[in-house]
Amino acid sequence: MHRTGSVDTGCRCRLNRRMTESLRSVLERHAAEGVFPGLVGVDGAADGTLETVAVGALPADAIVRIQSMTKSVLAVATLRLVQQGRLGLDDPVERWLPELADRRVLREPNAELDDTVPAERPITVRHLLTNTSGYGVMTVPCPLGAAMAEAGVEAGQEPLAIGAEDWLRAIASLPLAFHPGEGWRYHHSFGILGILLSRATGGLDAHLRRELFEPLGMVDTGFSVPREQAHRLPAAVRRVADGSLVEVEPAAGGLSAAPAPFDLSHSELVSTAADFAAFARMLADRGRHEGRSFLAPEMLVSMRTDQVPERSKADDSFFPGFWDGTGWGFGVSVLTEGPNAGRFGWSGGLGTDFFVDPDGSFRVVLTQLEMGPEVMRLFAELQ
Repeated sequence: MHRTGSVDTGCRCRLNRRMTESLRSVLERHAAEGVFPGLVGVDGAADGTLETVAVGALPADAIVRIQSMTKSVLAVATLRLVQQGRLGLDDPVERWLPELADRRVLREPNAELDDTVPAERPITVRHLLTNTSGYGVMTVPCPLGAAMAEAGVEAGQEPLAIGAEDWLRAIASLPLAFHPGEGWRYHHSFGILGILLSRATGGLDAHLRRELFEPLGMVDTGFSVPREQAHRLPAAVRRVADGSLVEVEPAAGGLSAAPAPFDLSHSELVSTAADFAAFARMLADRGRHEGRSFLAPEMLVSMRTDQVPERSKADDSFFPGFWDGTGWGFGVSVLTEGPNAGRFGWSGGLGTDFFVDPDGSFRVVLTQLEMGPEVMRLFAELQ
């Protein structure tokens, strides 16, 4: 067990033992059932107490595709630029993304593509952080969803096929599903945000490395795995109807292995248990790192506070029941009711998840099994 900090050792040991035994027993049981090839979990606290558990074929230092957990990282990167005065939450995105000026909006989300009206307001940085830009996953068959698929910008588990600039042009050719700020749709806002950050900073990969990853000690986090570390990238797998596993991305290869085939500013990160635990610890420690402010307290409060008005939480905006006792902050979901109210975090489509509790404890779990009933059951037990 690795311990740092100056809190009472007895209290720390009791906390860590309670958390870790639960974590280990759950991970070992799921591994024994043959559901997951391997799992890695981390329990931690803001004082630096950490316990890492690795079971099955996934080593503790594996570099894995964290997919939508990237949203929380982009949110922190954005909020740090806001606290530095380089961005404003209510800045129109067309300042950096002129392709998104003068948007057209469907009269209703399932309308024909030419049945549009002018947008009542521009898309802002805040809209991107809260998934309320007007772009996002269409949850029922409709002309806009079909057009997104045809343009190659439909969200899914398949690796991206086009680079950031082509992806943005394709997005910009499509109308919004609703006026910015008046609805909620998942995912695409953060691809747009990544491109905005890249243009605003002169390159997203270098900016994240300089401003987040190096200061926090996230040495293995980035948009791709260097060739010399590719052996640490496991295969990503999917469970099919007969219960067998099929490979959806190869070990040591695929889009996540360097060199990248195109600009990945709209894409998602790879990381490790240790790296993401460092990120989660900063959030758990009220935005501080090594005793110094990293994310301003008011920025962290905004990030972990529900930012979506009730009128925008439509039943068809995501999966059934998503909004029950849940809100969305900046890049993370937020529990608004129940015994864990105040908990925030998010998951990735290849079986990764993290959450931070108000008491300063946090949990990270990494697999490379595509999201499905088995993964959701694991997450429910761990939460």
